[in-house]
Amino acid sequence: MAHVAESKKKVVAEIVKLIKENPIVGVVNMENLPAPQLQTMRAQLRNTVTILMTKRRLINIALDQCKDMPGLEKLKEYLKGMPALLFTKENPFALCKRLQKNKSKAPAKAGQTAPNDIIVPAGPTPFQPGPIIGELAVIGIKSGVEDGKVAVKENSVVAKAGDVIKAEVASILTRLGIEPMEIGLDLVATYEKGEIFTKDVLSIDEQEYIDNLTKAATWSINLAIESAFPTKETTEMLIVKAFNDAKALAIEQNIISDLIAGDMIEKAEREMLSLKTDAKIETTEKPTEEKKEEAKPTDDKVAEMVEKTKEVTKDEPKAEEKKEESTDDKIAEMVKKTKDKMTGKEPKADDLLKEADKS
Repeated sequence: MAHVAESKKKVVAEIVKLIKENPIVGVVNMENLPAPQLQTMRAQLRNTVTILMTKRRLINIALDQCKDMPGLEKLKEYLKGMPALLFTKENPFALCKRLQKNKSKAPAKAGQTAPNDIIVPAGPTPFQPGPIIGELAVIGIKSGVEDGKVAVKENSVVAKAGDVIKAEVASILTRLGIEPMEIGLDLVATYEKGEIFTKDVLSIDEQEYIDNLTKAATWSINLAIESAFPTKETTEMLIVKAFNDAKALAIEQNIISDLIAGDMIEKAEREMLSLKTDAKIETTEKPTEEKKEEAKPTDDKVAEMVEKTKEVTKDEPKAEEKKEESTDDKIAEMVKKTKDKMTGKEPKADDLLKEADKS
């Protein structure tokens, strides 16, 4: 049985202890990370994060000893480059965001691994026409001459994520001022409660996430409105929609109501004007002032009408007098008839018949 140094045993024991004490265990790649940058990162994370860097073999041994934590052994797959373990109680998504903010851009060097697809965008360059056109063609960049300068004709991918950057690619990128590398702690994966969260899951574009939530909320409200599904958020909108639909139907079908009387008049006027235009009907109207002047009689006519009225009504008895005369005649006649009955002078039937024959 091979002898194992006590220092290595202590390192493994410390890793196991940190794993037990912290619910979040992460793997970071510190390849190409300058020492000053590492010291700065340690100082910034000292109170919340513990970083431990050691040999990959010792890390694997420590992970194997934590058999009571299911899924932890899957972290072995992410021990790449110059791996180090990160221990924290902080949310892994918040941790990834924090580490991402502390990164800085850096030019690419030959032999480095591209963290993402490296793209040279289309557009002008500072180069004068010459051998540079051939150098660009060697790494797959199509170029030409525009306004006396070399210009890239289309976006070109010079290295895909995970590719080793070639010397000629690194040289062209540096001359173009493109810095595709990031200096900082590269969080590869984290372990939490049996789940492994990789870098692509942890790196969340917050604005895109908010936009997606907003879009989903809008779509759900539209669906609820179209399907007439009442909720706390849609009830008022459904009532407004129902009112507007009913109003539109009433106007379309000419159903008269107090609420749409004004709209009906406007509709009739629009249809009238449309018919007038289509039929090319021309109408002329006299000015309002002229109409009033024509309708208004002159002072002489007014005086003449007054005089005629006086002459007509001059000799006529008043309505009250006529009424009184007619009433007296009736009373006198009734008295006479009554006296005739009492004195026996009431006309006989033969006399009445004779008078009728005479008439």
